[in-house]
Amino acid sequence: MTVRHQLAVIGAGPAGMAAAVQADALGLDTVLLDEQGGPGGQIYRSVERSPLRGTRILGPDYAAGAGLAVALRDSAVEYRPGAGVWHIEPGFRLALSDGDGIRLITADRVILATGALERPMPVAGWTLPGVMTAGAAQLLLKSSALAVDGAVFAGCGPLLYLVAAQYLRAGLTIRAILDTTDPADRRSALASLSLGGSALRTLAKGLGLLAEIRRAGVPVFRRVEDLRIVGRGRVAGVAFRRGGVWQPLDGVTTVFLHQGVVPNLQLAWAAGCPPLWDADRLCWTAETDAWGRSAVPGLLIAGDAAGIVGARAAADRGRLAALAAAWSLDFLSERHRDALARPLQASLRREAAIRPFLERLYRPRFGLRVPADDAVIVCRCEEVTAGMVRREVRRGAVEANRLKSALRCGMGPCQGRICAGTVSELAAAASGLPVEAVGRFRVRPPIRPVPLDQLARLRAAETAEA
Repeated sequence: MTVRHQLAVIGAGPAGMAAAVQADALGLDTVLLDEQGGPGGQIYRSVERSPLRGTRILGPDYAAGAGLAVALRDSAVEYRPGAGVWHIEPGFRLALSDGDGIRLITADRVILATGALERPMPVAGWTLPGVMTAGAAQLLLKSSALAVDGAVFAGCGPLLYLVAAQYLRAGLTIRAILDTTDPADRRSALASLSLGGSALRTLAKGLGLLAEIRRAGVPVFRRVEDLRIVGRGRVAGVAFRRGGVWQPLDGVTTVFLHQGVVPNLQLAWAAGCPPLWDADRLCWTAETDAWGRSAVPGLLIAGDAAGIVGARAAADRGRLAALAAAWSLDFLSERHRDALARPLQASLRREAAIRPFLERLYRPRFGLRVPADDAVIVCRCEEVTAGMVRREVRRGAVEANRLKSALRCGMGPCQGRICAGTVSELAAAASGLPVEAVGRFRVRPPIRPVPLDQLARLRAAETAEA
């Protein structure tokens, strides 16, 4: 039997938790759906039960997520962990899988708080055992206190240095950090730096991380232009190029890659939001207004899914989306909505003030987004290489979905989450067309794997109910 709610929030990260609690306080019948086993999302993963909770290893920003989790537990929100939403239909019928099978939920309004994904870094050897993203390494640390000694960190972005500092606080050693930040982007970022809002606090935090790493004596190689991970069967070393000269690092068994994060919008596109290419941030996005309202009436997008802003600003976006949903359902007047929104909007402006600086500083290099080596795999699920994509482009298959049909890229379990941006940029570069002309893979249900026996039981139950 399909259950109906006034509001469904998908994702229990900072935006989702804040949105659900705000909506509940305004009187909306709210359900919060999340595929993880506990609240927190990626940034606050395992915030209620991490074995490192209460230590200095993960830092004060991680501990701040506990307050959101407490507010959620104290609310009347119907919180459903372990519930992965794999389809969303017009009129907002949601299909989800949990431990008991498939469930159907309908909602008058939906807030997508699906967060962000790490941007892929398709370099030679990135599919070898022993290579992970820095974010995955951090999740293991948060959830299970698991870590690897002697790893190499490679790429750019604040998270790379944050995870490195957390590893050092945990008593681990780091073989080297290979920073791929382009010096030209560093100069451009400094020219755009504004010290308003929370910028000074963020800069001080970043400089503190760099100081921790420097005191620990970790070798930091800057201006890295190219990277190769070498090994047979697993990682055995890395080689990197600086100033046109290749340098080897032998005896490496673990490499953590990172070059920023991008919005996770599979459900938004499944619901009918048109994908838009953001040429400044080099990623696919969905259009939203200041309240998080999307091109699909009744569907709102909050947090980093609406554009990367960080955890505090994501929570503000979640609360603003909840106010918009409540107003559209006549739970509060426009005047009351705007009065509640003003302090949230001011907080969001303060928190987002640093973003132009960070986006320019840590803009991923073209060669680390679009591999020049034809042998490099760009779609891990279907083992599609850069050379295979270029070959199909030469044959005339320029549009993303023609490439998908010809090569099966984007048809694996990840449904294009990892490879979509890379394939679009690769095809655009090979054809000389803008990325917008190449387009993005269409999203097909289910957007995450679902057992066939569960689908069969769902069909039987719907037939019986009819």
